[in-house]
Amino acid sequence: MDKKMKSVIGLIGSLLVCFFGLYRLLVEASSTADLLLVPIAFAVSGFIGVIGNSRNLLKLNNRPE
Repeated sequence: MDKKMKSVIGLIGSLLVCFFGLYRLLVEASSTADLLLVPIAFAVSGFIGVIGNSRNLLKLNNRPE
């Protein structure tokens, strides 16, 4: 498996984690603040992963072969 495919798989996984965290935040919005810690962590870490993987993918696409 090459580096480009690993970046695409990582990007898709990070998007799923981010969307799952955002979904749980919207569904559990009326709950207490203690229960919102996990969805916030999922959303933030997924977003960081999306940024990192997309930068890596762009760098791999712009690299001359």
